[in-house]
Amino acid sequence: MKYRKIYDLSYANKIKEYSIKNNRTFTYYIETMGCALNENDSMKYMGILEQAGMTRTSIIDNANVIVFNTCAVRENAEDKLFGRIGMLKKQKKTSKECIICVVGCMSEQNHVIDKIKKSYPFIDIALGTKAMDIFTEKLYKCITDRVKTRDNTIGEGLLLEEVPIVYQDKYRASVSIIYGCNNFCSYCIVPYVRGRERSRMPEDIIKDIEKLAKDGYKEITLLGQNVNSYGNDFSDEYLNYNFVSLLKDISKIDGIDIIKFVSPHPKDFSDELIEHIAVNNKISRLIHLPLQSGSTKILSAMNRKYTKEQYLALAIKMKEKIKDIAFSTDIIVGFPGESEKDFEDTLDVVRTIGFDMIYMFCYSIRRGTRAEKMPNQIEESIKVNRLETLKKVYEEILNSKNDEKIGTVENILVEGKSKNNDLKYTGRTKDNKVVIFDAFKEDVGKILKIKIVENNKWYLTGEIQR
Repeated sequence: MKYRKIYDLSYANKIKEYSIKNNRTFTYYIETMGCALNENDSMKYMGILEQAGMTRTSIIDNANVIVFNTCAVRENAEDKLFGRIGMLKKQKKTSKECIICVVGCMSEQNHVIDKIKKSYPFIDIALGTKAMDIFTEKLYKCITDRVKTRDNTIGEGLLLEEVPIVYQDKYRASVSIIYGCNNFCSYCIVPYVRGRERSRMPEDIIKDIEKLAKDGYKEITLLGQNVNSYGNDFSDEYLNYNFVSLLKDISKIDGIDIIKFVSPHPKDFSDELIEHIAVNNKISRLIHLPLQSGSTKILSAMNRKYTKEQYLALAIKMKEKIKDIAFSTDIIVGFPGESEKDFEDTLDVVRTIGFDMIYMFCYSIRRGTRAEKMPNQIEESIKVNRLETLKKVYEEILNSKNDEKIGTVENILVEGKSKNNDLKYTGRTKDNKVVIFDAFKEDVGKILKIKIVENNKWYLTGEIQR
C-alpha cells in the first residue's frame, strides 16, 4: 500500500545512545487534549519516547521533554493549550534542557503555527498530524544542536505500522483502524487536519490485536473518525473487505471477549453491519450513533447526509434486530440558524430513542470550516440555556434506564479499583454502564457474573454472583 510505512526507530535509538554517552537522564511529560484517537496517538508518542530511553513523569516541572498532543475540534481546547504553554515560560528560562513540543490536530492549522512563532517562540517543536514518523528526528536535532522545528507542512501522513505503544490499562486497549474523514460536516475541522480516509491493512490490525490478546487484553475498542467506512478505499485483493469483514476476523481471535467501536456514521450503518452485531455476542451492546441535531433543517446545514426521520428509522431498525441494544450519541446545541423548533426536534429524538449516554456541546466556531461564515449565529446565553435543558431531559432518561437494570445479571470484566472509592472494584455492563462492587484483587482481569442492585444515577452498584 502506497501510504503504509514501518516506523523507523533509528532516531529514537540515537537519542538513547546520546543520553548514555553523555550521562544524561531524560524524563518526559505528555498531556492529551481531545478524542480517543488522540489518546491512542499519545500512547504511541509514549512508546516512541520510552524507546528513546526516556522515563515518564506525571509532574510537568520534572520533565526534560514536554509534549502537548492537541485537539482542534472545539475553541476552548486552543485557549487551554496556550494557557498551559504560557505557564511554562518561566520553566523554559530556568531549565536549558527543557524541550516543549506541540503535536496533533491543532498544530496542523496555519494560524496556530503562526501564533506559536510570534507569541510563543520558546516552543521548540510544533508538528502536525502527518509528522509522527519524523518526530524523533526533530527531537534528536533539538537535543543535540538546539534546532527548532515549527512547521505543519512536513511529514507524509503515512499509515505507520509497528509503532511502539504504551497502554495505560492491563485488560482494555484501543486500536486505530482508519484515519481521516471524507464527510466534511460544515462544523468540523477534522478532514482538514487529519486528511482523507485511509484504512489500515487488515493483517496489520489483526497482528496488533493478536499480540494484545497474547498479552492478556480482553477488551478492544476500534477507533476511527468514521469506523464503518473502513475499507472503502481498498482495491484489488481487498476490494470486498469492509468493516463487517474486519469484525468477523477480530471475533475469531482467542482471548478477545469484548469488542467496541467509535465512531460510526449513521449514513454508513448498513443492514449487513446491523445483522452481524445481532449475532456477534462479543460486540458491545452500546452503539455510538452520533445525532448532532434532531432537526432535518439543521442536519442539512451541517452536511450530515441524513434526515431526522432516517435517523429514527435506523435506530428503530437496530432496536428490532439487536437484543438489549443501547445508544450513546453526540449532540451540538446552538448551531447557526437553530430555532426553538429545531431544538425541540432534537429533544424529541432524545426522548424517542432514550439515549443511555449523550456527549453534548454548545456549538463552537472553528476557523476554516463552512459553518464559521454562516449567518444567524446563536447567542451564547441561548446555547447555554438549551444545553441545560438537554441535560435535564437526559438525566431523567438516565435514571429511568438505570432503574430497569436493577435485578439483572451481567457478565462484567473486573477492571480494577474504582477511581472514586478505592474500597470497591469497577467494571462495565454490556451497554457500558459503570458498576462498582466488592471484589478481591485476584478477580481483576476476570469476567464475572454481577447482579445489579442499586441505581446511583452516574453509576450502578452490583454484587458478584459466586
